[in-house]
Parts: sequence; C-alpha cells; structure tokens
Amino acid sequence: MAVDTDRGLLVPVIRDVDQKGLVQVSVELAELAAKARNKQILPDDLMGGGFTVSNLGGLGGTNFSPVVYWPQVAILGISRALWEAAPREDLIEKRLILPLSLSYDHRVIDGADGARFLHWVAQALEQPLTMLL
Repeated sequence: MAVDTDRGLLVPVIRDVDQKGLVQVSVELAELAAKARNKQILPDDLMGGGFTVSNLGGLGGTNFSPVVYWPQVAILGISRALWEAAPREDLIEKRLILPLSLSYDHRVIDGADGARFLHWVAQALEQPLTMLL
C-alpha cells in the first residue's frame, strides 16, 4: 500500500495478504500506515512487496497514472468515485463510477493478463459480498 507522509510517499508491505481475511488486512494496514506517518517504520516493513495499492480518492481528482514501485511488478491506482450518467443495457442511469488504473512491468506481466485482472477487480467491486466468500 502507498502511504502519504510528510516525508513523501512510503510503501509498507502487508505480508502474506493472500492468507488473511479482510478484517486482519484492514488492521495491519492501519498499523503500518500509522507507523509510516509517525516515523516509526522499519526498513524491513518496506521490503518484499510485489504489488501496491494506491488510493488518491481522498485527495480528489478523477484519474491518475500510478508508477510501479521497483522492485515490485504492478500498482493499482484508485481514484475518487463519482456519480455519473452511464449506459446500462438500453437505459442511461445514474451510477457510481470508481476510476481504476493498473500499471505493470511488461517484462513480468503480459498486457492481456493485466487487463483481465483489472476486469476481475472491477467485477469483484461491483459484487462486494463475493469478496467475503
């Protein structure tokens, strides 16, 4: 995850995230972010990641181009959600749109796989209860 601090952006690593539930990840995220902002982060807390999530939605803007934090291989950028008129089947309706941006190292990740992953993320966010299963 990317954490905005008074010393710039820091990227602490939540380890073994694939083996943790949403609540545990949320607790660890809050703890690491606090350590980063309070200048208590350790070098080991910043090493070993492969993928970053950066949320600039709280700062405004409608989109951004996240840069991969080397030696990681990808970063998902989340912008501010906005209500917009959007087509759905034969209708135009007011929908909440969450802009997502995915940047990745093409030496490691095939572009088609990156596009499929971003589509999977969008589908999971549209049906959040499925993430709890």
